[in-house]
Amino acid sequence: MKFRPCIDIHNGKVKQIVGGSLRDTGDQARENFVSEQDAAFYAALYRDSGLQGGHVILLNPEDSPYYQETKKQALNALKTYPEGLQIGGGVCPENSEDYLDAGASHVIVTSYVFRNGRLSWENLEKIEKETGKEHLVLDLSCRKKNGAYYIVTDRWQKFTDVKITLDTLRELGAHCDEFLIHGVDVEGKAGGIEAELVKLLAEYGERSVTYAGGVGSMEDIRTLEVYGKGKLDVTVGSALDLFGGKIPFDSLKKLK
Repeated sequence: MKFRPCIDIHNGKVKQIVGGSLRDTGDQARENFVSEQDAAFYAALYRDSGLQGGHVILLNPEDSPYYQETKKQALNALKTYPEGLQIGGGVCPENSEDYLDAGASHVIVTSYVFRNGRLSWENLEKIEKETGKEHLVLDLSCRKKNGAYYIVTDRWQKFTDVKITLDTLRELGAHCDEFLIHGVDVEGKAGGIEAELVKLLAEYGERSVTYAGGVGSMEDIRTLEVYGKGKLDVTVGSALDLFGGKIPFDSLKKLK
């Protein structure tokens, strides 16, 4: 299990938020932490710590008045740590190559591929052709409904009709290099992982999978490693001491 660091940017600031609280209307979110440092600061820290495959996420939609400042922060992070970070948030064929040229190792895509509550194979083929499978991460972040985990889009506000199953992972895995999967219902709450989801993901071993959501302690990390059978990487946000939490950054660096 490797530690994948993150840089979440909202309204032009590096933040940690409660995942399910994000709203496009008024660019609102319930905040756990707002950093005084910019995105480039964290990119340099991750670079100097030898951590690769971290995620830079733009949390504002393109029509937000804060979008350009959020994007500027993201591009500065990529410039600071070229080929060391992945980027997501509004990625589509029209801007994916720009992000890769700016230094991203991968682009992370959800809403472009899952349109109007459904999987668009046409859009998946377009983005795969534009970036190359080797540079594409599919974000399958999900919420539980009627006993199953469904992929959610548009900053986790909209349910799709696509369930997280082994068949789904195998089918989509033929078109990407990695998966990023947040357990959205526990994201940002540091109250424990989505154990049922983790156990499901552990049954899949064909592509790299990074899990996020609910990690609040080193005990949660150990639980994730057991339930995930050592197959899953992990990203930690609000619980990390860099973002006001209690888990020492230095202890997670050892997971690399």
